[in-house]
Amino acid sequence: MHMRDHMERWLEAERDQIILWLPVMLGAGITSWFLLPDRQGWMLVLLLCGAVALGATAIGQGGRAARTIMVAGLAAALGLTLIWWRAEQAGGIILSRPTIATFEAKVESIEPLPARELVRLRLAPTGLGDVGTGLGGVGTGRRSVTLPAHIRVNLAEADVPAGLTRGAVIALRARLMPPPQPAVPGAYDYARVAWFDRIGATGRGFAPVKIVEEGDAAGSALRQRLSAHIERSLDGSAGGIASALATGDEGAISREDADAMRRSGLAHLLSVSGLHITAAVVATMLLVSRLLALSPWLALRFRLPLIAAGAGAAAAIGYTLLTGSQVPTIRSCVASLLVLVALATGREALTLRLVAAGAVIVLLLWPDALAGPSFQLSFAAITSIVALNEHPGIKALVSPRDEPRMKRFVREIGALLLTGLTVELALLPIGLYHFHKAGLYGVAANIVAIPLTTFVIMPLEAVSLVFDAVGLGAPFWWLTGKAMAILLWIARTTAQAPGSVAVLPSMPVGAFAAMVFGGLWISLWRTRWRRLGVAPLLIGMVWAMTTPAPDLLVTGDGRHLAVRTASGGLAMLRDRAGDYTSDTLAENGGVDGVPQLLSEQPDARCSRDLCLIERTIDGRNWRILATRSVYLVPIQELIMACETADIVVSERWLPKACHPRWLRLDKNVLAKTGGVAITLSQQNVVTVLRPGDRHPWRIPIPQNPQVQSNFKGSGEANRRVSPAREPAEERNVVDRKRDSPDRAGS
Repeated sequence: MHMRDHMERWLEAERDQIILWLPVMLGAGITSWFLLPDRQGWMLVLLLCGAVALGATAIGQGGRAARTIMVAGLAAALGLTLIWWRAEQAGGIILSRPTIATFEAKVESIEPLPARELVRLRLAPTGLGDVGTGLGGVGTGRRSVTLPAHIRVNLAEADVPAGLTRGAVIALRARLMPPPQPAVPGAYDYARVAWFDRIGATGRGFAPVKIVEEGDAAGSALRQRLSAHIERSLDGSAGGIASALATGDEGAISREDADAMRRSGLAHLLSVSGLHITAAVVATMLLVSRLLALSPWLALRFRLPLIAAGAGAAAAIGYTLLTGSQVPTIRSCVASLLVLVALATGREALTLRLVAAGAVIVLLLWPDALAGPSFQLSFAAITSIVALNEHPGIKALVSPRDEPRMKRFVREIGALLLTGLTVELALLPIGLYHFHKAGLYGVAANIVAIPLTTFVIMPLEAVSLVFDAVGLGAPFWWLTGKAMAILLWIARTTAQAPGSVAVLPSMPVGAFAAMVFGGLWISLWRTRWRRLGVAPLLIGMVWAMTTPAPDLLVTGDGRHLAVRTASGGLAMLRDRAGDYTSDTLAENGGVDGVPQLLSEQPDARCSRDLCLIERTIDGRNWRILATRSVYLVPIQELIMACETADIVVSERWLPKACHPRWLRLDKNVLAKTGGVAITLSQQNVVTVLRPGDRHPWRIPIPQNPQVQSNFKGSGEANRRVSPAREPAEERNVVDRKRDSPDRAGS
């Protein structure tokens, strides 16, 4: 009884803050659906939430604590139900294996990527696809197959037909693949994103691409023309950033400058979000109110601030439509509209209740957004800012007062620095969890970059576009380019500064959850009990920092492998690998920079076909063997090498007699596990695919029965060959392919 009285008094003191936990509990239910593997677990959570709600109602005797627990249980159950329903509704046909198809499709969206000389299309096939039945899609016959409802295809710029707009129907031939799973544990999960976006295949289209029916989407054409006009007015990454600010197209920003923006903590300026929507709304309201105030007749008869707020709302909606109506932009637009409603009704414009209302709206409409970094970063930033400014001490610091100008300037700069530091600390765990790196000098960079972007670059760009209508925009574009050069200089200088980036390998989910819970506890409560949030925050930080980095990373296709070197870096198996693969392995291995080559390591012995590396960890010597080419190795040599290795990795099926001492990762095993991360000191193996995981984008696709019939074995597929002929056949094949002039080594 005494404990219940204490809780009632505490909740009574926090009665204005309790409602802020509604989106948190919705998010808890959504998170449980993502974390638990199957419907048995989901149903168990639903029943548990219902039991908690009913139990609190039955024994709570109508107190505030009982009502709070009841609502929390129902909110968590609602969150789980929403994401479960959303996943079921998003379902569709997923391509089962790579194929080459000829088909017609309606263009749903067009995303130019000038920096990569590509154009990305989202397509909706209008009929069956024509697929070859021979090797690689070309062979003795053709057959018609049902393609996924939505497909994402990249086209070379030169292959895009003139006049292509959204809504057009095109005919093309493309190599299509299923949406890829994460390459290694902790990497970007495009398969999940594609599932909720209803994309069932991705690929590359080939020329010729023909327009069967013209498009009718004027808005899309306007966005493309505006992006192209801006990129013609400003060269290089400056034009790409200006295009991103106006239309949301980031494709013209070079890879180096995009990476510099991320490393300097300025990447948020590239995606249309709350900063850009707010700038557009404020500029519109200021312009409309000043123009209307020029007329005394209007000023005396109408509420000009209300009219200006309506114009600001129209600007927010129009800007959202122009930039493609992406979910982050819609979320920012909704938040801006809520602020305008608060202003129109005479309420405080920005409070934690307003932030919570925006979060509830987003989670009800797009519950899957919770799993993405965009939702987490934006709401963490705004929550930390509002919570900080609602603190009595901070209110006293920033409140207006009569004082010398220099003292006021120093106080305002101090408040700005404190706000920036708070935001960076709030975003640091999220950045490290999703991207495995975070800029440490973002506070200093943003103090200059945000005002520069908001008050100089965006207004100059708007003026340039207005004067372009009468052919006088060139001087303003010149000024915009100079301002862009300053922004890029800030990004590059900050990114190149020593210690500018903190790197961390895959963070345990439990550590991330502890830090998020601790941060929310500190931000949302107001009494002294908020200090208890420091405990889970510190536990999560220590847990994340003390989790050892993986010693071995293997991609899901078995082609790429990264091994921890004796110096703490990473070394890659293949001498040639794409930038994406290299960056993914480096980030998930906790390394900043390009991995080294395994063949150049002193403790590795590599040929053109095999690589063996020895590492001593905690007194144990580990021998790791990996195939590194597409050519077969004589079976007897491979079997002997397997017997002396602890771990064997191959992108092919290994022979049945290959028995390493600890772990075998060949094509068949990796098809079941996906990418693998191994910590040798703990003998811990983490896989992308978990046994029994029934999330729809994780369900393994059955392999082709015709292919499976060529293999046998218990649990692992093995090549069927005659024992008497194995060595000779393999040796002859290897020798012939080694002598071939078109040998592909990677």
